[in-house]
Amino acid sequence: MQQIVTSRHVVFSHGQESGPWGRKISALAEVARSEGYDAHSVDYRGIEEPRGRVGKLVDFCKELAGDLVLVGSSMGGYVAVASASLLHARGVFLIAPALYLEGLPELRPAALDCPATVVHGWRDELVPFEHSVRFAQSYHAALHLLESDHRLHNQIRVIQYLFEYFLIALDLPPIAFE
Repeated sequence: MQQIVTSRHVVFSHGQESGPWGRKISALAEVARSEGYDAHSVDYRGIEEPRGRVGKLVDFCKELAGDLVLVGSSMGGYVAVASASLLHARGVFLIAPALYLEGLPELRPAALDCPATVVHGWRDELVPFEHSVRFAQSYHAALHLLESDHRLHNQIRVIQYLFEYFLIALDLPPIAFE
């Protein structure tokens, strides 16, 4: 069977303690494929340094032609945001992103120039949800705070729906406000 190659790609970036095809990424990859995107997941295992992860994502995505949507979970959220403008991403979907944490390089002021949605758990024990609120305010991102912890495993179905809506909304014409 011949594989159909699209010019629409979703590229996933996993967190520090997970792998490229964990529960959330696998669930969201199904959604991406159902919306006509090729799904890719970069393997960052063994790369602790955030800048090394950003470099790997940028190198990986340079091989892809067409629309690019970045999805990042935890440290992968930082990687997605730090790479978005460099890659001219069409959109960024973030899950409990590790933003504004001590020890991480600061984000450039113009780090994001595309639509973004953030999903975060109220009870996140690793990354305070307030960091996602700050990011959403700074970058005019949609924000969904859910009853969950950092991993959000009890909310995967909800996150799938939010991701599906995000991908569909990217194809809608912009709304003009007067």
